[in-house]
Amino acid sequence: MSRNRKAGVVTIIPDLSIIDIAEEGKGVGKADELVIFVEKAVPGDIADVRIIKKKKNFAEAVIENLHKKSELRTDPFCQHFGTCGGCKWQQMEYDAQLKFKQKNVEAALQRLAKIDTSSMEPILGSVENKYYRNKLEYTFSNKRWLNKEDMPEKVESSEGESPSASMDMNALGFHVPLRFDKILDIQHCYLQAEPSNSIRNDVREYALQHGLTFYDLRNHEGNLRNLIIRTSSTGEIMVVVVFAYIEQEQIDAMMEHLKNRFPEITALLYIENQKKNDTIFDQEVITYAGRDHIFEEMEGLKFKIGAKSFYQTNSDQAHELYKITKEFAGFTGDELVYDLYTGAGTIANFVARSVKQVVGIEYVPTAIEDAKFNSNLNGIDNAIFYAGDMKDILTREFIAEHGKPDVVITDPPRAGMHADVVERLLEMETEKIVYVSCNAATQARDLALLKEKYEVVRIKPVDMFPHTQHVENVVLLKFTGN
Repeated sequence: MSRNRKAGVVTIIPDLSIIDIAEEGKGVGKADELVIFVEKAVPGDIADVRIIKKKKNFAEAVIENLHKKSELRTDPFCQHFGTCGGCKWQQMEYDAQLKFKQKNVEAALQRLAKIDTSSMEPILGSVENKYYRNKLEYTFSNKRWLNKEDMPEKVESSEGESPSASMDMNALGFHVPLRFDKILDIQHCYLQAEPSNSIRNDVREYALQHGLTFYDLRNHEGNLRNLIIRTSSTGEIMVVVVFAYIEQEQIDAMMEHLKNRFPEITALLYIENQKKNDTIFDQEVITYAGRDHIFEEMEGLKFKIGAKSFYQTNSDQAHELYKITKEFAGFTGDELVYDLYTGAGTIANFVARSVKQVVGIEYVPTAIEDAKFNSNLNGIDNAIFYAGDMKDILTREFIAEHGKPDVVITDPPRAGMHADVVERLLEMETEKIVYVSCNAATQARDLALLKEKYEVVRIKPVDMFPHTQHVENVVLLKFTGN
C-alpha cells in the first residue's frame, strides 16, 4: 500500500515477516524480490513497514505498526537505544543474539571459503553482557544531537526550525551514526562499570559550570575534545582528558577537580591535540597525577596498559579467547611460535611459558614497546618482538634467520591479512595455523586461499561484544602436504 505526502510518495509494505537479521543489526524481510532491511526489527516480527530508502535490489525501512512481536524480542534496557550507534541488538534476547552470530560466521565460511562447518563448535557467550568493556572514548561537541523530547524547545526561524538560543547544545558522548559532527549526549552507558558514568557526567557538569568550551568538529574550535576512561580487572582506573589547546590554568583546575573528586583514579592524564583528527598515537601524554599506566592481570601475568596501548576491551572474554587459542594450538612445550599482528604481545606472553620460543610481529612500534615491557615484567625471556609492516618483516630471510615455526598464531585487523602474508604462510608450510579474527568475511577470504595447502579442523566463535553484531572467530588449520 502507498500514500502520498507533500514530500513525495510514501510506500508502506503491510504484514512484512522478519526472517533474519543483518550484520548491521537491522531485521531482514522480503517482499516479492525486494530485500528489506528494517530498523529495530527482530526475526519473528510481523509489521507494516515504511520504506525510507530504495535501491534496485533492496530497501531500508522503519516499523510503522508492529502486528506481532517475535518471541525473541525483549525491551531495550538503554534510554539511548536506537539513536546511539552501539548495542544495536538490545531488542533481541541474548541467547538469540548468540544464535545469529554463530549463523553469520557459519554462512561467511560456507559462502566465501566453501568450508564444511558441520563440526563447528558452539559459540562461547559472554558471562557479563552489560558493563563488560574496559575502555570507552567519549567526544565533546557544541552540536548536540536533538532527540524528539528536545523538539518543543525549538523555535521558528526564517530558514525553518532551529534550536532555541537558550538551549544548551553542548554534549559529551558518542557520535550519531552517519553524522560525524553530531554527538549524542550520554546520561548512562551500560558498556563500562562505575565509576565510568560518574566520571563522565561529572566532567560534563564541571565544564558547563566553569565555562569551558566544547569542541566544534566542523570549525575546529573549542577546548575540550575527548575523554578516555580505562578500567581493569585489578580495580585500577585511567582517565585521559584531551584538550584542543593549552589553557594551563583551566587544565590544572579541571585535573585537580578530578583528582579530588575521584581519588580512586590511578592514572590521571591529559593530552593537547591541535590536529583536525582525534588520533592520539602521535601526541604527547602528560601525567597530572598517579602513574602513566594501569595494570591488567590474566592467569598471574601482568600487562601494562598506557593511554595508547592496545588491549582487548572485554578483559574476561579476552581470557577465554586466549585459552581457546592456546587449546587449539595444542602445545607440547617444544614449539617455535610466530605470533603475527601481536599487538602489545598479550597472546605471545600468554603462551610463552607453554612453548620453546615466541616471535611476535606488529606494525605499531609503541605496541611492541609494550610487548617487550610486559615480557620483562613477567620474567618471560623466550619472547622476541619486531615492529614493522607484516608483509615487509615476514620475509624468506626472516624465516631463515629465526627458523620455521611449528605453530603460527595470526590475529589480524578487520581487513584480514595482506595477500603477501597469506602467500608467505603457504610457502612456510608450518604444521598448524591458529587464525583469530574479528571479521568472519575477511577471515573466510584468507581461508579460501590457505585451503591450497591447509584444511580447517576446528572452528569456534567467541562473543566479545554482547548486543552488537560483532563476533570473534577462532579457526585451527592443519597442513595437508598438498
